[in-house]
Amino acid sequence: MKINYNPKYNIAYIGMREKIAEVETIHLSNEINIDISPDGKIYGIELLNANEQLNMNQNKEVVFVNEMTGQKSELIKPD
Repeated sequence: MKINYNPKYNIAYIGMREKIAEVETIHLSNEINIDISPDGKIYGIELLNANEQLNMNQNKEVVFVNEMTGQKSELIKPD
């Protein structure tokens, strides 16, 4: 899994696997799009207005936690 963040456009993309040509983007709301394959596998989730959705306002950071090991990794820290 890979998370990309573009601060200029305030968009985050959570990539679950490499995209294939057959991926369809489903518009769920004004702030969420999902890339899905014909067999139902999710390839990625696009978050528009990412600061708000990831609760990054007020100098908070996003942290990935491996629930099996408890290991934490900082993913995004706003400027």
